[in-house]
Amino acid sequence: MKFRFTFKKLILTIFVILVILIVRPVGFLTYTYFKDKKSLKYVYLGKTKDASNLNETTIDSIVRPSKQIDEAIHQISELIKQAKVSGKKISIAGAQHSMGGHTIYPNGILLDMKPFNYMELDSSNNVLLVGSGALWGKIIPYLDHYGKSVSIMQSNNSFSVGGSVSVNCHGWQLNSPPISSTVISLRLINANGEVVNCSRTENQQLFSLVLGGYGLFGVILDLKLKVVDNKTYKVQQAVIKSKDYVVEFEKLTKNNSNIGLAYGRINVNPDHFMEEAILSVYLIEKEEPAKLNNENTYSAFRRTLFRGSANSNYGKNLRWKMEKGVVSLVNGKRFTRNRILNEGVEVFENRDTDFTDILHEYFIPKESVSMFIERIQNIIPRYKVDLLNITLRNVKKDNDTYLNYARTEVFGFVMLFNQERNKTAEAEMSALTRELIGVAASLKGTYYLPYRLHSTKAQMLEAYPQASVFFGLKRTYDPQEIFNNQFYKAYGN
Repeated sequence: MKFRFTFKKLILTIFVILVILIVRPVGFLTYTYFKDKKSLKYVYLGKTKDASNLNETTIDSIVRPSKQIDEAIHQISELIKQAKVSGKKISIAGAQHSMGGHTIYPNGILLDMKPFNYMELDSSNNVLLVGSGALWGKIIPYLDHYGKSVSIMQSNNSFSVGGSVSVNCHGWQLNSPPISSTVISLRLINANGEVVNCSRTENQQLFSLVLGGYGLFGVILDLKLKVVDNKTYKVQQAVIKSKDYVVEFEKLTKNNSNIGLAYGRINVNPDHFMEEAILSVYLIEKEEPAKLNNENTYSAFRRTLFRGSANSNYGKNLRWKMEKGVVSLVNGKRFTRNRILNEGVEVFENRDTDFTDILHEYFIPKESVSMFIERIQNIIPRYKVDLLNITLRNVKKDNDTYLNYARTEVFGFVMLFNQERNKTAEAEMSALTRELIGVAASLKGTYYLPYRLHSTKAQMLEAYPQASVFFGLKRTYDPQEIFNNQFYKAYGN
């Protein structure tokens, strides 16, 4: 009888373990998959909004230029001249992935540059001439055909090149400044409706103002960008203590010219909040890169695992365990540079109309990274916010843009929050943002400007002491403030 009782206990214990290890996570992910809403795109007549889904605004009109270069130049020039007469404001938009109304002005004209998207590659000099409305999702396959790749861009392909340059994005390309360093020259239509060439030797000041200038100095027509060869990479990942991130990063990457991409992710699971990180580097292989194809990237499963972590402590713990668990499986796998870069934000984006995903980013000097982690580790849990993700990207000093955020070598902390669309959640997020900006400032760091306009004007001027002159130069180049948006309205006047 004793043996039978013990055997029953053993069977029950095994059953419970199986439920915990297999049945519950499978059931949880299955439920998440089926409750995930399909992507819906709404068009509101007379209105526009950006990626925050919190900036729906009534506007005067939306203007889309011709795909023909000469015709588009004439259209945009005339639009600017008419706006000067009528007193209308023009905001310039691409994919509208900024989150603070940077592409919106109330009752203004929205100039949608997406149709202006031509491309022409000079492969012998590794230079791409590209219309500002082109999306990286079109640029990458175009370059792939010629064995080339984007030099510096964000980690996703859903953005326009004009928008990327206007926010001076950065990526996870190792030992690299922001995208401004890859811009050879650009053509701009200024506040007088004139086409102006800008580079490091021609209209140099205007060039530096337009790069990271948030569309306040004119309409970028096209750009000449440096491109690089496409490569085959081998993945190398390691689970480390987050407080040791910089030490481990430099151990792997310092004086190593064989690394093409590198980034880290810090855990956000509540059981061990921000204690661990996964450091990923991509080693350059001699193997000839394969052409892009439609191979399976397991995007449905990856999306389900990610979205299951929204508003769920169990989901966050499950996700981190699984991501740590696959490190050994991923190590040694090979991918081309273009395949890694060619993925849209749509794979992970929020589709729940009661919530939205909000980004923050803080740029911290490398000597202060551990201190920043330690301090925000205690701050974020005090707020009623849902943190989904933190990635770390190394950014070298930016010598090109006037309103630069990387004034020395920094690490960018990219944070993604899931937020309810109501005033209470917005107030909580605003309070958290201001406290985090304060922490960054105390460590001689900065914060990124394309996101929600939660910082005070004093905080903005402390983080960007050159901003007062920047806004003054905006009024010099554009006295009637024709090029306008909610960002300028909040901080520039």
